[in-house]
Amino acid sequence: MYKIIGADQKEYGPVNADQIRYWIGEGRLNAQSRIRSEGELDWKTLGEFPEFTEALGAAPDAPPPLVQIAPAAATVVGNREAALRAVKGPAIALAVTAVLGVAAEIAFMILMYVNHDFIFRIIEQNPDPHVRQLLRNAWTTSPGPIRFFEFAWHIAVEVGILLGAIRMLSLRSYQLAFAASVLAMLPCVTSSCCCVLGLPFGIWALVVLNRPEVKSHFT
Repeated sequence: MYKIIGADQKEYGPVNADQIRYWIGEGRLNAQSRIRSEGELDWKTLGEFPEFTEALGAAPDAPPPLVQIAPAAATVVGNREAALRAVKGPAIALAVTAVLGVAAEIAFMILMYVNHDFIFRIIEQNPDPHVRQLLRNAWTTSPGPIRFFEFAWHIAVEVGILLGAIRMLSLRSYQLAFAASVLAMLPCVTSSCCCVLGLPFGIWALVVLNRPEVKSHFT
């Protein structure tokens, strides 16, 4: 199997030797076309491959200087600039959501550990006595380490969402970008702030990521 450089200077393939010979016969490839065997690192000219000598000898005398690849052989759909524009909106939305989520978690953690009276004043403002009692019990009986672990977990997830959004902006790490979009939609793993905004933004990101003209440009 081989890979070639097309007229747009992008890499295509892998394709087999018969396909290469077919393109030579059509005048789409010539002895100066850049090609390499799959698994090799160095690019060579097509004329350096002895298995194509006979096909090159039977090719037209004046083939075009650049490779023109048939559409069926291309593995990249659309252009990279359009893909970058498509992911920009959902990626920024996820990044902003994650930052807000981290800020909300940190602020709440500070309130919880520094100002207990403030929290209890908020609880006492609830008009329903049963709700007040439930909130008091939840606040006073839940162990501190468990609460701290919950905060740390939410912050870690939101940092992961932020990293995935940053990668999405540059069309890198498709798996991380996809995972970040899914995590943003799950209410059980994110803060309330991230959950409210994450659901619509996560759906938006997944729709964009699943477009062939976007997915094919990720590295």
